[in-house]
Order: sequence, then C-alpha cells, then structure tokens
Amino acid sequence: MARIVFDLDGTLIDSAPDIQGVANALMSEEGFEPLTLAQTRDFIGNGVGVFVEKMRGARGISETEQDRLLANFIARYHSATKLTEVYPGVAHALQSLNAAGHSLGVCTNKPMTATGTVLAHLSLDAYFKTIIGGDSLPVSKPDPAPLHAAFDALGEGPEIYVGDSDVDAETAMRANVPFLLFTEGYRKVPVAELHHTDAFTHFDKLPGLVSHHLADAS
Repeated sequence: MARIVFDLDGTLIDSAPDIQGVANALMSEEGFEPLTLAQTRDFIGNGVGVFVEKMRGARGISETEQDRLLANFIARYHSATKLTEVYPGVAHALQSLNAAGHSLGVCTNKPMTATGTVLAHLSLDAYFKTIIGGDSLPVSKPDPAPLHAAFDALGEGPEIYVGDSDVDAETAMRANVPFLLFTEGYRKVPVAELHHTDAFTHFDKLPGLVSHHLADAS
C-alpha cells in the first residue's frame, strides 16, 4: 500500500476566506484598504511569513513592520476556522484511501497550531497518521525536507504527493515523487505549465487515480 501525503490549504480545504478575514482585520487596524479574495489566494502558499510580506507589499507598508504584523497575524490565525470549508469529495476520498490500506499524512506550510485547529474543527484529523507544518522544521516547502519527513513518518511503501499549487509542484519535483495535482485550488499558472504526474478536478476521482498510478508503477 502507498504512503500518500497531502497539502492542506487549497488542496483539502478552502481556507482563503478565513485568511482574508484575518488579513483585513489587521489592515483595518492599520488604516489600509482590505485585500480582495483573489489577492488572498494569490498570496497563499509559501507560509505565513511570506503571506504577510506580500500583504505589506500590496499596501506599501514598510519592511520594518514585518515582525510586528506577523506576530499580530499569527495571534488571530490560529483560531480562524469559521469560514473554512472542506472541498467536495475530500472526506469520502480519505475514507476510501484509508479503507484500502494506504497511510495518509499532511505536509503544509501552515503553522502547526493553526493546522491542528482547523483539521480538528473540520473532523479531518483522524484520517492522518502524521502532520508536518510550516514550522515543524527549519525549512518549509518548496524545500523537499518537510515532504521527505512526512513520508518517512509513514513507514514503507510507494510515495504519492497530492497538492494544488506551484509550490507543491516544485516540492514534488525536488523530492522526486509522483505528484497528483488538484486543479481547483490556489495555483497561479496553467495546469500545463506545472510539473505533475496526473491532475484531477474533483476528489471523487482521487482513489481511482491512486489505484491507476500504483498499477502502472508495479
């Protein structure tokens, strides 16, 4: 059976509305215009520090404010779950993969506290045997080390990574693992321009893709 590791934001869950809410509460306090949902999705992917950098840049806020804004952002971010939704078909796909004997994990650039909170809130935490967050290691994706750590924690078996973004595609390429691309998340470029083994638009398709990939690889 396979070891299957998932990205989180934009892959399993649509968290952009909650992240936008955190960002715009901060922007309101600072006296700046709010971010649009499109801007929020565009800024997600490289971790909370980079998100705040991009948020600052979009509103012309000085780099000297980074640490203060980051601390304020994180303080709100850990409990931001009200508007986050699971993508259609995710729970059924995870149930099917678990029932088939696959070992599942999460590798995300989201901080561990926020990751644990949102997975528990959405009743997804029980599906995963390991979780690697953006602050679990000294480096984060697209460095392949967090992904390797997630696979290592799952034991033995073929490796498959599932994600939605440019960051995920680069991570999979650098880790030299098969990559299944969820096309309805937060990617910033056309599917054809992203490294991927296969792509899918709905999670109902994922168990079949996994089976097909494992059969081809055997």
